[in-house]
Amino acid sequence: MLRRVLAALTAAALLCANAPSQAQRRGPDFLPNLPVVDQDGRQLRFYDDLIKDKIVVVMFIFTSCTDICPITTARMTQIEDKLVDVLGREVFIVSLTVDPENDTPERLKAYSKAFSTGPGWTFVTGKPADIREINSKLGERSKVLSEHRNEIVLGNDITGEWQRDNVMGDLARVTTSIREMDPKYRDQVRQVRANPGMNTGLAMGTQPGQSMFKKICTGCHTIGVGDKVGPDLRGVTERRDRAWLVRYLRDPRGMTKRDPIARALAEKFPVVPMPNMALSEQDAEDLISYLHDETAKLVEVVPPARTGRHHHQHDHKH
Repeated sequence: MLRRVLAALTAAALLCANAPSQAQRRGPDFLPNLPVVDQDGRQLRFYDDLIKDKIVVVMFIFTSCTDICPITTARMTQIEDKLVDVLGREVFIVSLTVDPENDTPERLKAYSKAFSTGPGWTFVTGKPADIREINSKLGERSKVLSEHRNEIVLGNDITGEWQRDNVMGDLARVTTSIREMDPKYRDQVRQVRANPGMNTGLAMGTQPGQSMFKKICTGCHTIGVGDKVGPDLRGVTERRDRAWLVRYLRDPRGMTKRDPIARALAEKFPVVPMPNMALSEQDAEDLISYLHDETAKLVEVVPPARTGRHHHQHDHKH
């Protein structure tokens, strides 16, 4: 799995924000106008209701994925936050299942809810033959679920521009690529205002686990903010033995089968399984060290003790 993540990161680095689009691919002649069903059980036409005259981001997922799907969906939720002003009005996200036999609207609804996706983000299933035809037209032709395409497809149906990108890359750049599918946005002269914060010269963090956490964990977990797709990880190194954490990070599925604590976690967060990222023992150790250090920074603020002065003043009044 880690190899797949690294491959995705490499692909993201190679995808340029100004990559040539496949111009004038638009309309039902390009994308089938087949019947589909969304996560709310609504019967839709794929082209007419989800693509026509819209700027879209199309993803390929399946809800039982224990591989990269949860990571890419979690990272898309971070892009969703950056698009909050335009999502559902100018930009729309479509997550297409690659497992229509099993991904019912109810399962897609639960998946959507787990990631707290908002208006403008539609999860789509339908008859297997129809879904596969749509996916194929968008470039997803894998015969094996675990090998499905991890890239996203960006499109503007009005201009007929289509291109690929990768959410495992820099999220600010991907967000800009999405916004630039709109010619009006693309043609604006955007000046960056001077900001003293740009000149701090502060070095990036040097902890090996920090980059890993931000790339593959932060979309599903927080440290001290509360449960998200998965549990809040504040204090996890105090609640669990380090050796247990290493085993769980390296083989979450196996641990869920044989360990009662891991099984309880899976039952508490049943919709999105903890993905197996094929971490090395050192990778797991680095992540655990980062979680430990971040928890240590979250020191509880203890209210100051009352001074004797207040008591004396109180006594004086009597």
